Formats: sequence, structure tokens, C-alpha cells
Amino acid sequence: MGSCTLVISLLIGCTTNSETGRRQLSLVSESQEMQLGLASFDAMKKEIPISRDAAANALVQKVGKRIAAVANLPGAQWEFVVFDSKEANAFCLPGGKVGVYTGILPITKTEEGLATVIGHEVAHASLHHGAERMSHAMALQTGGQVVGALSANAQPLTQAAVAALYGVGSQVGYSLPHSRFQESEADRIGLRYMARAGYNPEAAVDFWQRFSDFNKQSGKSGTPAFLRTHPMDEKRIEQLRGWMPEAKAELSRSKLN
Repeated sequence: MGSCTLVISLLIGCTTNSETGRRQLSLVSESQEMQLGLASFDAMKKEIPISRDAAANALVQKVGKRIAAVANLPGAQWEFVVFDSKEANAFCLPGGKVGVYTGILPITKTEEGLATVIGHEVAHASLHHGAERMSHAMALQTGGQVVGALSANAQPLTQAAVAALYGVGSQVGYSLPHSRFQESEADRIGLRYMARAGYNPEAAVDFWQRFSDFNKQSGKSGTPAFLRTHPMDEKRIEQLRGWMPEAKAELSRSKLN
């Protein structure tokens, strides 16, 4: 693919997200994204043990359904599964497939803490972050091919240096910053979702403070900011406090409050 063709493809592949109004690169259709999500979730349910903890399952179902009711994800086939894993994590795959690992429940502690997590993960799906990441990966791969073609006549060492520079530059200068941007965007929209669902958004700050303590205790807080896929915990908390007025406005309008 030539550079002009690449530019045309990127321009044509832009869509506007209905939740934020932000223009996004989208070289993967919503139907393709959903099919990938459904297939991945089915595979995960076969590979990872599913928790039989009745209380945990009931809580995840309750919170998940409240968040789903206010989320902007048309056509979602909602499903909420608690996976028996020590990993302190959760996710929402395209198509509304939500997984919560038991390892994060001691950190969420409360129903509102869990709403913070599920709201954030559902926001990733409603913002089509998965398709956007795949689209950017495809564009960067094509860009690498163009760079390779432009340096094809150079000495082998020069070609290797150019390829390495492109790889590091695209990762540190673009992919990681964009990943951090997506996380912040999901934090903001997730805060709106939990407020729309009738949960006090102030609980999000409490959760992220607990999660920050967990990261420090587990030794996961030492990575430099520019090499992280997620914003620093302190930055997330600061941003959440800045978005609190709009979230509280959502709460005041919520019929579930």
C-alpha cells in the first residue's frame, strides 16, 4: 500500500463516537468487533474456571445490569460472569460480555466500588476502544511497510536502524500515550455510567485510592509514566475529582438514584 493510499484509507476509516463526539480511526466494523468479542468470551469461559460464589455472582449481576441499562451500546448481548482468578482485573468485550475476576472483589469492597470497575470496563466497549486499537495497529503496520519500502535501497544496518527507530517511536510516542488516553476516556465515561445508574460517583475516588494502595503493595507502581499503558494512579484520581461535577449532575438526573 502506497503512502497516498494509506492516507485515503485512514480518512475513509474515521467515525464519530456517539458517546463523546470524538473522531476515531475505525478500520474494523462494529459487526466484526462484536463477533471477535463473542468468540473470545466463549473461549475464556472454557479456559478459566467460573466462580460458584453465590454472593459474588449475585452482586456482579445486580451491578452489571444497572450499568448496562444506562450504557450506550446498541445491540449488546449482555452477559456477566465471575471468573475464579486471583488476578485483580475485569473486562468488557465488544458485544457486552463482562468478566470480573474474583481477585478484584476484595479491592472493590462495596457495590459502588464494583460499579466503578464495571462502569469503566463497559465504557471501553461503548467507546469501541478495541476496534480502535486494532485499527491503529493495522495503520502502524502499514506505516512500517511504507518506511521499509522508502529505506529499501539503504545499507542493511541503516535499514535495521530505521526499522528499530520506527518501532520504538511508534510504541513510546504513539501507542502507549493513546492507550493511556483511552483509559482516561473510559474513566470519565465510566464515571457517568455509574452515576446514571444511581451510584455515588465519589465512590470511584475511594476505589482508585484502594487500587493504588494495592499496586504499591504488589510492587506494580514502579514503571515510568511514559512506559505505562494506564495513567499513574495519582493522575487518575486527580482527573476523577475534576470530572466529579458533571458526574454528580448525572446522578441528580438519574431515575435510579
